[in-house]
Amino acid sequence: MIRSLRGAGVFAVLGVASLTLAACGGGSSDPAASSTASGSTSASASSNKSTEQAPVEPGDGTLTIGSLLPQTGSLAFLGPPEFAGVQLAINDINAAGGFNNKDVVYNQTDSGDTTTDIASQSVQKLLSAKTDAIVGAASSGVSKNVIDAITGAGVLQISPANTSPDFTTYPDRGLYWRTAPSDVLQGRVMGDLLLQDNHLDVATITLDDPYGSGLQTNIAKSLEAGGGKIVKNSVFNPDAATFDSNVSEIAAAKPEAVVVIGFQQTVQIVQAMITQGIGPDKMPIYFVDGNLADYSSNFSAGQLKGVKGTLPGAKTSDDFRQRLLQVDPSLKDFSYAPESYDATVLVALAAHAAKNDSGTGIASKMQEVSEGGTKCTSYKECLDLMDKGTDIDYDGYSGPIDFSAQGDPTKATIGIYQYGDDNKYTNVDYITGSL
Repeated sequence: MIRSLRGAGVFAVLGVASLTLAACGGGSSDPAASSTASGSTSASASSNKSTEQAPVEPGDGTLTIGSLLPQTGSLAFLGPPEFAGVQLAINDINAAGGFNNKDVVYNQTDSGDTTTDIASQSVQKLLSAKTDAIVGAASSGVSKNVIDAITGAGVLQISPANTSPDFTTYPDRGLYWRTAPSDVLQGRVMGDLLLQDNHLDVATITLDDPYGSGLQTNIAKSLEAGGGKIVKNSVFNPDAATFDSNVSEIAAAKPEAVVVIGFQQTVQIVQAMITQGIGPDKMPIYFVDGNLADYSSNFSAGQLKGVKGTLPGAKTSDDFRQRLLQVDPSLKDFSYAPESYDATVLVALAAHAAKNDSGTGIASKMQEVSEGGTKCTSYKECLDLMDKGTDIDYDGYSGPIDFSAQGDPTKATIGIYQYGDDNKYTNVDYITGSL
């Protein structure tokens, strides 16, 4: 069942010993994203990042899942594939019998972005609707604004796209999870890419929010570890009217390359760069997951040619894309759809394992169903195994999902992309890393 609530209203550095990177075969023209995760062998959420753990409460017998994803705002372009991923998962879960022999109830809401209060209003509507688990937000900044309200209410939050390192150690009482990797990994890949392209003096134009600052920090660490440096980091307000001053600061620093870390503001930023003579035809420019998008309607043909970018996620299978198109035939991008699908399925599997649909009950089994048992790749297959008393290890469309005790994926893939004459991006390589 869908109850639309549409009217409502991408991390501190991980304490890890190593980050191992290995290039995977590239060359696909698929611009979709699906991260993979594998790692920790602990079997419960009891050791999740906060010393205060939410006690397990009884459920009401009906599993209610909400989505807090962008229909408006600077990440609205990510909304359609994420909503489609959640909806497809709900369809599959209910086709397999739902939870407790009842259909899962699905409430969908808009997260907006950090410039509005839409997310807070949506969360209150979801909590009022007795939602047990919330899939979202996409923006790390938005999640920072609502995580306390969600987890404080004993509701599980699982994001398909938050990448800020801050969430790894956030005091969430064991109730925050994510299927997207920390930007410790994306930052390492971007830094390595810059060094590989022989750029040592690099400038960054950075969105002033947890996502922007976290990613910029990790790019800088990776670049410096390889002998490079950030010659200028110009931080911008997400709702600024213009970004001319930021671009002027970058131009004055005379970098060898520029990394733009932001969302929809990227169009204005790049236009200002072109005006000031440091556009893509003059200066190597790099994008990240927040602004890797189809710009064919925003720039003249060839203006973005050669721009490179990174995006968490492995190649999305043709089968999964076709299934998503049955849910939303208008989809043109599939970024974070696999992570959204897998987040939803994991919630239902954890509820079944706990025999409890409360947020705290679901959280107590999230890590257990993601690693260490017999591998299964669909809700129905996993459900059948659990009903036979078999410990499961769900591997989804985004790959293996072995949660750490902190609720993070511990292995993931980052795609490297490049823009062509049509101002659209295509894949040129995949990098897999373990945290």
